[in-house]
Amino acid sequence: MSQQEIQIPEADALLQEEITSEQAQFFLDNGFLVIRNVVVGEELRRLQEQTMEAVEIGMAGSGDEDYFYRVRKNGERKYWRTEYIIDKQEANKVLLAHPFILRSVAKIQGINFIPTWDSLVVKIPNQAASVPWHRDALVPVGCSDPRPIFNVDFYMDEADLKSCLWVIPGSNHWAAEVAEERIGRPGFDVSDAVPVPMNPGDVIFHNIQLLHGSPEGDGNALRRTVYYEFRPGEIEAEFGPHTLEYLSLKQHMLVDCIEKRKAASYTLGETPYDYQPTGAFAIGKKQAPKTYRYAHSDYWRA
Repeated sequence: MSQQEIQIPEADALLQEEITSEQAQFFLDNGFLVIRNVVVGEELRRLQEQTMEAVEIGMAGSGDEDYFYRVRKNGERKYWRTEYIIDKQEANKVLLAHPFILRSVAKIQGINFIPTWDSLVVKIPNQAASVPWHRDALVPVGCSDPRPIFNVDFYMDEADLKSCLWVIPGSNHWAAEVAEERIGRPGFDVSDAVPVPMNPGDVIFHNIQLLHGSPEGDGNALRRTVYYEFRPGEIEAEFGPHTLEYLSLKQHMLVDCIEKRKAASYTLGETPYDYQPTGAFAIGKKQAPKTYRYAHSDYWRA
């Protein structure tokens, strides 16, 4: 599918309270959605300042086990990502509770959604390693629930054609063997893909089954992207991969981050998201999180 064959709608967080039903349907059909102007003003400035601290640690090679590296074609090892970014920076705790995002997640996944992963992914200037075509994960075997699991990608910097994400619209619906054949093609073939240029503060929703990637940087500018993954609670409770304890801990962490956002000086006048999951996912008495870094390996199901 060429870029000319698909009309890509864009939501605008300055003009909307949440994504529209039509925008939600485009996301369900195509596996991605662009949302402009989600993070602005002082919030964007703080996120840029604080994520830069992690970038500097990563580029210096002085990070802990949460810092990861990729190897470029020339064999150079370059900083790539930092896991558990919510734990590391206050602005990212506040960001998790962004009401436009949470309302839109609930519109797609239902009100029992769970925040599951959080990362900072970086293309360092002029030396970005490639990210080959891939799916982030697969829908659990046996799951017939049609609701998508997806990432919310917050852009801290401009992403132009030298650094932006490329996606293959509709590939979130492909059978595994079709996706594997496409992933296995040599080089970074974009014949059926579209680029998704972004501005600082913009967001992409992308389905974990969407085929996406980006070529190796050559003269690229810095590109920082914060990724938060959300999953419908019902899917995660039945299929994992995390234990039920993990779900509860992450719910209480989200509630705490909502309170932090209410108290932030730069969110005045904003209508907070009211997280009220129901049934087996009801919160009950609030519990202050003991940490903001619940390591996945500590909560995998047996």
